[in-house]
Amino acid sequence: MTGCPECGAPAEPHSCEELFHVVLALDHSRRPPRGPLHGVTVSCFLLQHPSRLPAPDRARTWAILHAYVNEGLTAVTRLTEGMRRANSHQNRAAALPDIVTGVPTPPLGPTPTAFSVTINDVAQDGTFPAVGFPERVNAWATATVAGWRSQ
Repeated sequence: MTGCPECGAPAEPHSCEELFHVVLALDHSRRPPRGPLHGVTVSCFLLQHPSRLPAPDRARTWAILHAYVNEGLTAVTRLTEGMRRANSHQNRAAALPDIVTGVPTPPLGPTPTAFSVTINDVAQDGTFPAVGFPERVNAWATATVAGWRSQ
């Protein structure tokens, strides 16, 4: 069985990209337990699949995970609402900051290629069951941050 070259997850029965599309559809319902964790799941996926993440966007994605791991979902909600306001069509003159105040800059070393928890683990059977979803996302976020910090 082959694995994902970016995160190390098994590539079968579902690829990371297929699983990402499933969780995005569930996230966009905005219903708990998945909807409130949308920013965290996207950040985990992008930091574990950095070929999809333009270098200038890494700081914001890292800030979301840093806020979640260290301060919880309330901090993420506050941070993402601020980012959303700054990115609003009504606020076109404002630029999104490259560095978020109080958050260490993301590691710039080599990209990790294996993580102890991946989207495959969060998906379980490919359906992202609601029971235990927040706990699995928490483990995914923690593993993502640890993977990057160990580089």
